[in-house]
Amino acid sequence: MKIGELAQRAGVSVRALRYYEEQGLLSPERTPSGQRRYTEDTVEVVRLFQQFYAAGLSSRAIAALLPCVNNGRTTAAQRRMLRAERDRLAAKVEEMTRTLLRLDQLITSADHHGAPTHAPR
Repeated sequence: MKIGELAQRAGVSVRALRYYEEQGLLSPERTPSGQRRYTEDTVEVVRLFQQFYAAGLSSRAIAALLPCVNNGRTTAAQRRMLRAERDRLAAKVEEMTRTLLRLDQLITSADHHGAPTHAPR
């Protein structure tokens, strides 16, 4: 598929796909005229990149983990990195969960005590 179709199907911009290529994350085939061509599997790979970026992984970390994605095998160093990233995300989730609970407490308290109908003068 062409770059525009991949962008649409993966929910990213063409610019993002070019960035992934610059970072060594994607290596599309090229037609004799130089057009990029992507396989069907690339859609899910790009979606995975988006998840990794959203979770705070850098391009360098994603590139280091790319062999794991491609072949399902990991080195000891890659497993350490995977565990470290997982631990970092778990800590972030715990922190966000505590914040969510605190917000729930504030909402319950405000609902219980009733909010003023107008601002004081």
